[in-house]
Amino acid sequence: MRICLNDVTFCTRWMQTRFPFRYGIASMTELPHVFLSAKVTIDEVEIVGLASEGLPPKWFTKNPETTFEQDLPEMLQAIEQAVKFGRVVEEDSLFAWWYEVYSKQDAWADENGVPPLLAHLGTSLIERAMIDAVCRFGGSSFAEAVKLNVFGIDLSTIHSELTGTEPSDWLGNPENSVIARHTIGLGDPLTAPEIPEEDRADDLLPQALVDAIDAYGLTHFKVKICGNLEVDVPSGNLEVDVPRLELLAKLFAEKVPSYRLTLDGNEQYRSLAQFREHWEAYLERPALRKFLSPEHLIFVEQPMHRDDALKDAVKEGFDSWAEAPPMIIDESDAELKSLRRALELGYHGTSHKNCKGVFKGLANRCLVEWYRRERPEEQWLMSGEDLANVGPVALLNDLEVMAALGIGDVERNGHHYFKGLSMFPHSVQEKVATVYPALYTMREEGYASLQIRDGQLDVGMLSGSGFGCAIDFDLDELGRAGLPNREE
Repeated sequence: MRICLNDVTFCTRWMQTRFPFRYGIASMTELPHVFLSAKVTIDEVEIVGLASEGLPPKWFTKNPETTFEQDLPEMLQAIEQAVKFGRVVEEDSLFAWWYEVYSKQDAWADENGVPPLLAHLGTSLIERAMIDAVCRFGGSSFAEAVKLNVFGIDLSTIHSELTGTEPSDWLGNPENSVIARHTIGLGDPLTAPEIPEEDRADDLLPQALVDAIDAYGLTHFKVKICGNLEVDVPSGNLEVDVPRLELLAKLFAEKVPSYRLTLDGNEQYRSLAQFREHWEAYLERPALRKFLSPEHLIFVEQPMHRDDALKDAVKEGFDSWAEAPPMIIDESDAELKSLRRALELGYHGTSHKNCKGVFKGLANRCLVEWYRRERPEEQWLMSGEDLANVGPVALLNDLEVMAALGIGDVERNGHHYFKGLSMFPHSVQEKVATVYPALYTMREEGYASLQIRDGQLDVGMLSGSGFGCAIDFDLDELGRAGLPNREE
């Protein structure tokens, strides 16, 4: 297979949230969602691949001193630079093409002081469009292409432990459904009476946690913590961890006794010792001992800031803390070798998000399986996490990768913080609901929304041709031509 990138076209749609999504140092109320359409030549046949990504504040970089208006041009620069590299690379397999583009982007980022997580936002976006083109060219799904290694993936290029193996040696058949792990943001209301009248969403989708549990049949949850145990705050303000966790423990015990949860530290701690201090303070509270026991807690995600999470001192902290909960990295998984580094230090795994790279995530999943075979006495993890993913493209890409990687429960929040697909023209919504009726339905209120039944998403229909979404869209249906402009 000879593959090259000919041309790229962008369009953008700004999206407003139903209510603010607070995570870490950010409170998201809107973001630009970028679509990238790539004209690709494969064995002298031109075919179009499509990918998209929302650009949320303060995730790719976590600098509290800059505004989103200052951060956005850096995100766009990373995307444009990756496209420039993609246009000059021609290879005999998609994996070889991706690796060459990744290497060029890596060198550019190093020379210009661009953090790797931010730099490879660009790499991953063009990578996904190319994957879509290859899947459409061969008439296969992503999972089928992985199983047959249509992409020409050489796992040893990323992890030497996997030399002589292919993805199919480590991955099983794709999942037909995934459990939706519901995000509970730092400011999310737990019950409807907590919501002031002026803050109520103007739709009939659930807003309070208890209503979301009832509407979707939720069993799995991702709880964000803010790094404040108890401080002097105005009455009724639950933006401190212990009181809020105690309320959640009581609520879950009453509503979903067999609940499972993950705790997201969102980089709020500067050392493992600081997080340990907070963790042990949690366990001093009788209401939180069972809540955070292995019966309910799956793992803790990225408690330490990315600047500190992979330092040598972390190993000493883990070695001296025998009772530490299982922890994984997320934002620190910025480079091809980040997972290996994390496992050497004492973490139990990493997360997958498509924005961190599909082929990288696939290789990481295979490495986790290698560890499970070699050291089965320990717990090795790969989770699926969200970045406010919405359809009609990014979410379906993401779900197909999660299914192919065999990740059974996946954080989902795009459907909760955004009003379905209501930001798109009715023609787009009808196409999605018609082609993927198990995932989307047209509501009586006149817009399409994601369907979660019994806490699960049916992803079996994503096994057709293309990368998750096999619909042919006109770009002018999806957004305004070009990359986002803050003045729009």
